Amino acid sequence: MRTIALEEHYATAGFLRGPGSWLASRAGVIEPIADLGDGRIAAMDEAGVDLAVLSLAAPGVEQLDGPKAAPLARECNDELAAAVGRYPGRLAGFATMPISAPDAAADELERAMLKLGFLGAVINGHSQGRYLDDPYFEPVLDRAAALNAPIYLHPTIPPTAVIESSYAGFAPEVTFALATVGWGWHINTATHVLRLILGGVFDRYPELQVVIGHMGEATSFMLPRFDATLKPELTGLKHPVSTYLRQNLTYTFANFNDEAMYANLVAQVGIDRVAFSADYPFGSMKAARAFMDNLPLTDDERARISHRNAEKLLGL
Repeated sequence: MRTIALEEHYATAGFLRGPGSWLASRAGVIEPIADLGDGRIAAMDEAGVDLAVLSLAAPGVEQLDGPKAAPLARECNDELAAAVGRYPGRLAGFATMPISAPDAAADELERAMLKLGFLGAVINGHSQGRYLDDPYFEPVLDRAAALNAPIYLHPTIPPTAVIESSYAGFAPEVTFALATVGWGWHINTATHVLRLILGGVFDRYPELQVVIGHMGEATSFMLPRFDATLKPELTGLKHPVSTYLRQNLTYTFANFNDEAMYANLVAQVGIDRVAFSADYPFGSMKAARAFMDNLPLTDDERARISHRNAEKLLGL
């Protein structure tokens, strides 16, 4: 069965010399994350993954000022495009944008989509403490909507003030894990999604599609509570929060290979909003594939998660 992996990561040498080294080195994945060649394709083949949509690993360029972010984003996109050209039909790309300079980011998204053939964009969390509902980023949202470009919203380390107020006071490695992969950056991403909804982004751009990983970053568990407490008469939105979570979001596995979490996600948003990913090389493609293959699904349901939902999202 055809399989498309939606959250798979890469890094360039230039990125690893700059902001990209901290997470990749901590995770011990410098070699596989920099491999845009035969080693990556072999890992895909071993797991039966036909197409991997690659995005620049966190923290991306989101925390850099525009003059530094723009050339690095362009360099990363060009290197990814070259790899896609070497492996047509096996690799695809989400664009990196210098989001701290919104007009330049919008132009880079358009270049990546129209000239490089990319399928959307990745945004690694906040940009210097600002979130996408901020009117500052309207040029990016406007261009993404015009290009029908889905945005993969990936976690990043929370702002320093949040770490200090919520996660400090433990051993440094405990604070780091709690603030990032253990809790903080998942909840920060869920909050980011809620800010997009409550900020009226999807009312202004009803066709805009956002993708989040890690089985929904805990949003599905809270979905009934959102509807009970954030009603349209309070928020001024056109719909309940759940409507946007079911119409404007797609959710991927991203190394959260847990059947109970999957069951809750599907119960809340429906199987047509769920897609396969492995979070490679931070997660194992083989483990993600085995998890999907062992889910109690019909052939039609498995096909939707494996490739059909992604094809619809990406216009393939």
